[in-house]
Amino acid sequence: MRQFVVVGHDAPTAPEFSLDDLAGAAGRLDVLCRCVNSAFFLSHDIREDVRAHLVLADEYTVTFEGSDLRRLNPDERSTAALVRNALEEREEAIGHVPVETSPGVSLTRRGFEGTLEDAARDSTVVQLHEDGDPVVSVDPPANPLFVLSDHHDFTEDEAALLAERADERVSLGPKRLHADHAITVAHNYLDTDGFTDY
Repeated sequence: MRQFVVVGHDAPTAPEFSLDDLAGAAGRLDVLCRCVNSAFFLSHDIREDVRAHLVLADEYTVTFEGSDLRRLNPDERSTAALVRNALEEREEAIGHVPVETSPGVSLTRRGFEGTLEDAARDSTVVQLHEDGDPVVSVDPPANPLFVLSDHHDFTEDEAALLAERADERVSLGPKRLHADHAITVAHNYLDTDGFTDY
């Protein structure tokens, strides 16, 4: 199982946002939606062995489960609609018990720490960071959990928690990448493990 946790610092925590302004009025939800699409889509297929968690303003987490996903389309707007539908059920999310809001999509009432703790069980926590070890020098873990931030850096508290929990801190290359691009490169890193010819 491959997992991705993406922290959305300005992401909405209520469904009253416009699908027509994801980059502005929806707190850069467009970034998180691109991360979901990068996590799951192949050409004419979907990755079923992937789970992606979007942490919304450290209050809610929307989780996408590849093996059960339905109605996920490769555009930001429809992905944002799944997030909005999840937030419409936020009153049903009690504690850390998830509420399924559509096939393969669930909502929990927890922030970054609770999400990281739950997702890290039986996983190798990998922080993607430009100052990490070069990814080519790190053997791909069997059950990686990649942790990324949106267009903001991690807060001091988030960085401290991640430093404590991370098993690996890796860099995907010499240039800083958008979070959704980093997910694509991370997939390639795992997909090509053991490849000798291209």
